[in-house]
Amino acid sequence: MQPRFTPQQDPADWCATIAVSFLALAWWRLGIPSQIYFDELHYVNAARMLLDGVRANPEHPMLGKEAIAAAMRLLGDQPLYWRVPSALSGALGLFAFSRLVWFASGRRAATIAATFLLATNFMWFVQSRIAMLDMVMAGLGMVGLWQFAAAIRLPHQGRWRLALAGLALGLALGTKWSIAPAAMLPGLLFLALKLRDNGFRFLTTRGGRPVPGISLIEAALWLGLVPLAVYWLTFWPAFYYATGAVDPFDPLGWHRYMLQLQDSVKKLHPYRSVWYEWIGNVRAIWYLYKEVDGVQRGILMIGNPFTMLAGLPALVWAAWAGIMRRRRDALALLVLYAVSLGMWAVSGKPIQFYYHYLLPGAFLMGMLALALEELWHTRGRWRWLAPATLIASAALFAWFYPILSAAPLHNGRASFEHWMWLASWR
Repeated sequence: MQPRFTPQQDPADWCATIAVSFLALAWWRLGIPSQIYFDELHYVNAARMLLDGVRANPEHPMLGKEAIAAAMRLLGDQPLYWRVPSALSGALGLFAFSRLVWFASGRRAATIAATFLLATNFMWFVQSRIAMLDMVMAGLGMVGLWQFAAAIRLPHQGRWRLALAGLALGLALGTKWSIAPAAMLPGLLFLALKLRDNGFRFLTTRGGRPVPGISLIEAALWLGLVPLAVYWLTFWPAFYYATGAVDPFDPLGWHRYMLQLQDSVKKLHPYRSVWYEWIGNVRAIWYLYKEVDGVQRGILMIGNPFTMLAGLPALVWAAWAGIMRRRRDALALLVLYAVSLGMWAVSGKPIQFYYHYLLPGAFLMGMLALALEELWHTRGRWRWLAPATLIASAALFAWFYPILSAAPLHNGRASFEHWMWLASWR
């Protein structure tokens, strides 16, 4: 089955429906718990200090905290409004992910399946309901990758789409550095393909892949200089702190200081984990488990127990299909997964958490969707696994929903036992 990349096949309407439904569900009781929980402690207080012109949480870039501060300024300093940037970014990022899969693959069923799998992979939902930096970063990052994939697929729109890609990736980097490996890939791909197609003329020629009509020099502007400039401009409020202002002409010095702060966290955390535990979905984080707003509630950060594991054979399939069958869509998602996860495998950061798997987990859902579409079209005895996987993903999301959304738990403090399939999830 060859992809048919036509407007008639484009599932944008279905994907938009999934994204809007996701936003509605994430918005439901978004203000509960009506108090700071988990890492909101760091970022909400940092946003408050930002509004007062006081430096706080300097180990991370600024934009995520600026988004929370803007919501406070415009709407009010209340739990619902702290979480609005994450909720909106979650829905935007979900739709952007669907567009990335579509422009990378041209496969309608796989695109719809990938969007649904990400919406129900637990992680995307939980992070869309908490005032942290990760979802703003992930949403903007997906927009940037979408625009780059669209520039390749629609070269007559290449220039403005590359400009948007650079803008979005710079903003994502200005939220959290976790996007950095994925943000580098578009520029590296542009360089590799220009060099392969044009030899020694690779710098200036406008011919050849990945976007005919755009030279490597121009691409370096949109995918290199623009993201870096936008990233540094997100620090603008910090240039005017009353005390401890950031020197706008010394970005290297400031980043050395940021790295020192990040590496200085040595105290072990009970929820710390490492990358190979994330792959197996064996280490959960209780963001909340206490009596709040009149009843026992819980919020568990964990991946969907079925799809996060089903994605692992899909990952192997993506490697085989990408190399042996030259499935560029599968290979692209595999590389995005590998670099996003590999960052944490080689990172010297001493304390890491499962929510760092947010981006790799999303790309894993894309590979799973491509594998399921392939399985469905083989018309073999196992094709039933394709719809069964989507049903299982939705069923488990519904089953775990009470402890993903801080819903009331009516069996008191022992309620969590209902969902604790592994001792390491406790």
